[in-house]
Amino acid sequence: MAIAITLKEYLQNSGVNFEIIDHRRTDSTLHTAEAAHIPGDRMAKSVLLGDDESYLLAVIPATHRLQLDQLKQLTGRKLSLISEDELQQAFADCETGAVPPTGLPYGIETLVDASLLKQPDLYFESGDHGKLIHISVDKFRELESSAIVAEFSRHL
Repeated sequence: MAIAITLKEYLQNSGVNFEIIDHRRTDSTLHTAEAAHIPGDRMAKSVLLGDDESYLLAVIPATHRLQLDQLKQLTGRKLSLISEDELQQAFADCETGAVPPTGLPYGIETLVDASLLKQPDLYFESGDHGKLIHISVDKFRELESSAIVAEFSRHL
């Protein structure tokens, strides 16, 4: 598989310069950062949540743990992790678990943890477990200009 077509078109249509980084397949975002020899704080991890209303994509550094109670309080919603089946439906052109941190092209509201935006550049899943996208944090901010930025994770 290659970069998810939805993500690729979104990046190209946004005029964002990006680099593709190949890496060996791994079983977690933090292991992907290790395999690609990049700092875990610069690796964006996507967590798909949902409630009766809709999905919500929470984006945090790979070195952090999502604070679900804090996120529930922030949004006023009764959010929970969604099943792998729902994840696959929401990101149909991505391998399971290789979810990019860009909800907009998939019609999903996105929240970005503020700590991620303190980095000079970011790496994230491309929809394929063997490839990462590398972009500047400024370009990521442009892509995610409609995302809510808040603090809802803590360092491991």
